[in-house]
Amino acid sequence: MRYLLSLLLAGACGALHAAPLPQAEPVPGGVAIVPLGHAGSVAPRAYFNGDRVMVLKDERNWLAVVGIPLDAKPGTYAVRAEGRGSSFTVQDKQYTVQRVTIKNKRKVDPTALDMRRIRRESRIIHAALAAWHAKASVPLRFDLPVQGPVSSPFGLRRIFNDEPRAPHSGIDIAVPAGTPIHAPAAGRVAAVGNFFFDGKMVMIDHGQGLVTMYGHMEKIEVKKGQRVARDEVIGLVGQTGRATGPHLHWGVSLNNARVDPTLFLSPESLAKLEGR
Repeated sequence: MRYLLSLLLAGACGALHAAPLPQAEPVPGGVAIVPLGHAGSVAPRAYFNGDRVMVLKDERNWLAVVGIPLDAKPGTYAVRAEGRGSSFTVQDKQYTVQRVTIKNKRKVDPTALDMRRIRRESRIIHAALAAWHAKASVPLRFDLPVQGPVSSPFGLRRIFNDEPRAPHSGIDIAVPAGTPIHAPAAGRVAAVGNFFFDGKMVMIDHGQGLVTMYGHMEKIEVKKGQRVARDEVIGLVGQTGRATGPHLHWGVSLNNARVDPTLFLSPESLAKLEGR
């Protein structure tokens, strides 16, 4: 149904660089497609919550493709653009609760030394997510990085060892350790590292504030700054960081808001995603 709606919207708006839009779902952790008016020759800069947002052109109009944070409350929100503005409504969505037992208690209650490391790593991650790289054509339909069952869907309200923690900001796909991870679309490697919570992780910048993340890897096969092609192997699945078993944590960030990766999947890839 979501894909049908996105097709109807794409058809109404005209061709968008010959690529379909992500599935529009204006809920916390979702994506809103916001018309900005008649298209001039230069793309207007647009902002939501102080972060620059993706702007793409159809045959007649500029469209803002807006990522909605998981903590957004239902209501009307404004997109600010040069010489114009627009608004959209965020609808309510309730995500389920997941309780997880972590044997390594430091991964739930880090020590003071751990917290210094976490703060240092957070600056690296934030810099990659907040970066903006202009690009006229952005890949908005992804292939699956790995194929397997979803062990943890997006948006879960997670409770680790009876202590509430931040919602799950991606999807976990359970596959054996050593499974190759393929880039779902072309981009540039924005960051790599071995992080306290995410383990060995790769972040790929696809342009205009669209960044994908791959966590808990066993091995990283790419370097920061490297350009990767769609389907290129970027690493192997593992169990590093805060993980209870081998799996890939796959996240998508749009204008520095973590959003549901399934909204960007092609229909073929969505059909292959098990356990949704």
